[in-house]
Formats: sequence, C-alpha cells, structure tokens
Amino acid sequence: SKSPGHQKWPEHKVVETQVDKRVTVELDGKVIADSLHAIRVDEDGSPARYYFPRGDVTMDKLQRTASTSQCPFKGTAHYFSLAMDGGGNGGKLDDAVWTYEEPFDEHQTLKDMLAFYDDKYRNIHVRVT
Repeated sequence: SKSPGHQKWPEHKVVETQVDKRVTVELDGKVIADSLHAIRVDEDGSPARYYFPRGDVTMDKLQRTASTSQCPFKGTAHYFSLAMDGGGNGGKLDDAVWTYEEPFDEHQTLKDMLAFYDDKYRNIHVRVT
C-alpha cells in the first residue's frame, strides 16, 4: 500500500542508500551484526539509521517484544529486545532493535531488515569501515 505520510507530506525525505562498505554493530565490544549489504536511511528530522539483513545479525541475541509503533512513511515497526552477555537475570535492552515486516510500497527495500537504536543505548555502536 502507499505511504500516507508521503501523500500528506510529499516534501518529507526518506532516502535509502545501499552502503558500499562493511557496516557492523557492536554490543559491549562484541560484534552482533556484520554486513556488506546494509542500507543507510536518511530521514528528515532523524539521525541516519543502518538497516541489516537478518542473515547478517546474530538473531539469538534478539527477543521479540509485543511493542509496535507506526511510521506514516515506512509502516508498522515491530521491536526486539537485545540480550546482553553477563547481564545477569536476563539483562536486556528493551526495544533496542526494530523491523518493518510489511512496509509501505515506497520502502519495500527495508522489508524484514533490522535497525538498532545506537543513539538510545550507549553500549550499541554502529561502525562503517
């Protein structure tokens, strides 16, 4: 389906760019995502985000949550908590990762890709090398 956000605010930019370098995500110094196929998303009013194919992410670190949010441009985001090593009592970062499983037509390249809140949690670091 078409994005209601793009229809209502056509000047709002959401630009997806295939990254031609390696992009990694580290949690407390351990690599949990490593990709040569990441997509950078630059959206007006938001920091740059990197989206990763699920096959390039250590999925056993992710725990699906019931949380969702609605983006008028991309669609419904579904969230995962991120398990931390040595956190004790199942230490985790709540809703630290999100995905668009049924994005609007304009953003089908993000379907099932995963992005990380590196600005929300200090121990998540995204690196482009």
